[in-house]
Amino acid sequence: MDLFEKPGSDKRKKPSPLADRMRPDTLDDFIGQEHLIGPDRVLRQIIMGNEPVSMIFWGPPGVGKTTLARIIAKKSKAEFYAMSAVTAGVKEVRKVIEAAERHYSGSGKRSILFIDEIHRFNKAQQDALLHSVEDGTLLLIGATTENPSFEVIAPLLSRCRVFTLKALGAEDILKILNRAVGDLQMVSACIELPDDVRDYLVQMSGGDARIALNALELCSRLAPLKKGKRVITVKIVQEALQQKVLPYDKKGDFHYDTISAFIKSVRGSDPDAAVYWMTRMLEAGEDPLFIARRLIILASEDIGNANPTGLVLANAAFQAVHAIGMPEARIVLSQAATYLASSPKSNAAYVAISEAGEEIRKNPMEPVPLHLRNAVTGLMKDMKYGEGYQYAHDYEGGFVEQVHLPDRLKNKIFYRPREIGREKDIKSRLETWWAKRRKQQNKN
Repeated sequence: MDLFEKPGSDKRKKPSPLADRMRPDTLDDFIGQEHLIGPDRVLRQIIMGNEPVSMIFWGPPGVGKTTLARIIAKKSKAEFYAMSAVTAGVKEVRKVIEAAERHYSGSGKRSILFIDEIHRFNKAQQDALLHSVEDGTLLLIGATTENPSFEVIAPLLSRCRVFTLKALGAEDILKILNRAVGDLQMVSACIELPDDVRDYLVQMSGGDARIALNALELCSRLAPLKKGKRVITVKIVQEALQQKVLPYDKKGDFHYDTISAFIKSVRGSDPDAAVYWMTRMLEAGEDPLFIARRLIILASEDIGNANPTGLVLANAAFQAVHAIGMPEARIVLSQAATYLASSPKSNAAYVAISEAGEEIRKNPMEPVPLHLRNAVTGLMKDMKYGEGYQYAHDYEGGFVEQVHLPDRLKNKIFYRPREIGREKDIKSRLETWWAKRRKQQNKN
């Protein structure tokens, strides 16, 4: 991206990719993001009121972040500087700030700096922007595919409005493609894109206008000329795309959002959704061992003693995935995920350790009761270590009721099994063994 590129220049005077030629110059030509630029929506009011503010556009690729920045700059007639955080550094930022200060002192007008992929700027690079954004010399428009709450420093974030852009819907992509086909036909009237092929291209674009337009442009070149026509087919689209491009970042929001959907589907006993989200991750290149590790955690956290076999299977699945790798590992993961999703659920073990941890963190450490201590020396015996301890195996059924907790907590219950799966039997057994403790707990 040219550092001192001006918005509104005539892109058709020089050869440029179709995606660039299709970039609208006005808000009325912009497609999508109705929640921001629809009638009476906040971003439209900011733009049309010609009073831009520093802002950050957060959303997936190909949804119009750069285009909106250009439209804002053109509408406000501000000096416009654009850079990519991938290639720019503090030196380039300071160069823009100096130019913006000269422009402001000469005309009294502010400049706009657009930074693509601003999440790639480190703290020092973001710090360099603070003063100029604060005093209004420079209006910042950042674009990011990552959550700005995590990737943009708090002082800079507090000086910007954050607008969340959504993946484009099928109707939006279709409108963009229709407009692009018209552009291609102006250049070469022989290009034809049948409706079924157009729909397929929409489906395969994944809500990313840039993918759709780049694929269309390549298809127009791949389509053979027959009887004076270049008819684009599904096969040609498949050749151009090779495979569907999935929006996914192994360290970004797509990663965390998708694994969250997967875990919640397994926890919610929905094997169909679990397989879907897991496949989305695998197809996008996620590490299968990462998924297997999460299944081990889930087997204890969400299934626990309702089905103890779940943990055994999850651990076996991890070992198998490690041993065989992809693509066969996907079968193992599918077996594990569907089994765990179909299992009875209990988080009682998870709740027990969480509540015990809270008790330990909030209250003083209690001494171990003397009868639970081992008397390994004569002095310890004199101090009555182990005195009064009852050996469970000496009693019928291998159980004897005695206190194992510090005195203050002697009636405390952390583990509360549920009446589901194997845990139902555990619950019944514990209620019989520890009837007095449970009765006392209920009184409290």
